[in-house]
Amino acid sequence: MDISAMIRPEVRHFEPYLPGKPIEEVRRELGLKKIIKLASNENALGTSPKAARAIADSAKFSFRYPEGPGTLLKRAIAKKLGVNFEEVILGAGSDEIIEILGKTFFKPGDEIIVSAHAFIRYKMAGDLMGAKTVTVPMKDFKHDLKAMALKINSKTKAIFIANPNNPTGTYSSDSDLREFIEIYRARTGRSKTPPFAVFDEAYYEFAKKMAGDYPDTIKYFKENSNFMVLRTFSKAYGLAGLRIGYGIGKSEAVSAMDRVRPPFNVATTAQAGAIAALDDQAHIQRSVKAASEGMDYVVRELEKIGIPYLCSAGNFILIDVAPRKGKDVFKALLKKGVIVRAMDEYGFTERVRVSIGKMEENKFFIQKLKELYK
Repeated sequence: MDISAMIRPEVRHFEPYLPGKPIEEVRRELGLKKIIKLASNENALGTSPKAARAIADSAKFSFRYPEGPGTLLKRAIAKKLGVNFEEVILGAGSDEIIEILGKTFFKPGDEIIVSAHAFIRYKMAGDLMGAKTVTVPMKDFKHDLKAMALKINSKTKAIFIANPNNPTGTYSSDSDLREFIEIYRARTGRSKTPPFAVFDEAYYEFAKKMAGDYPDTIKYFKENSNFMVLRTFSKAYGLAGLRIGYGIGKSEAVSAMDRVRPPFNVATTAQAGAIAALDDQAHIQRSVKAASEGMDYVVRELEKIGIPYLCSAGNFILIDVAPRKGKDVFKALLKKGVIVRAMDEYGFTERVRVSIGKMEENKFFIQKLKELYK
């Protein structure tokens, strides 16, 4: 039997997403007692206490299927953002919503527009459905929104804008976005099928604090056709292990995507935790404050060592380890008990991405990094 001959052409050369290395795996491999993980941009302060209690309380109903539509959570999100209930879709992480969008709307012959060095899941969604990915070079390590908008044509089905971008941490300002919208409107005109403009704001809560001119995309969503905003509970809300995110889109698009969305795709515990986490904004404020203070510390120390970095509006930082290779620095730090992320898959072979942890974790990382640069 030749299984390979049965695989769809779009899947045959499909590369899986590579997650950060788990702590327990490193512990088994290297036998280290102290290990800190700064590889996956998780909330250093962990899960909200309110959310943790709600998760524990909901676990006793694990024998029941989840509430399929996620009505209570969708209502809470809609109320918080001032959008309609019908404009909210839930996913097992916002990256599942990217995949659902692709499965619902992309087909061979379509094109999607992405920035170079952007979150790799956009291209993966296009590849999976046979759509062509048009990649636009960055400008000063930022999305070049003007150049991306000028690439729009009759084949364009979606433009993906990560704001801030992972892994660079750079962001598009309000003025950047307004220029993009002006060109987007000019390029799409009165089209009955304008392409989706998808704003991936996984790090929204951090960026709103760290970037003074960060745009209010919900406002622009309300003013423009086919705009979509993606956010997640994996980062600032500290629920990465429960896999839950959400999208805000026009009701017609959300209705179509809901037909494709797997039934019961968001677990009962995830829904309960997300509702409680939304209600615990004090935890969000503490988390963002800790990330901001941690970033200030890491940046000061990198400057003392003389290691270049990109200014970040997220809870992570991309550092330049040239002339060393990022993979070599990743391996060297791993042996010292620090898990960071090499960035080869994003085209940054001489950089590593480091999440901001608790202050003691940040200090441990800097200590071990200094040992490499003696």
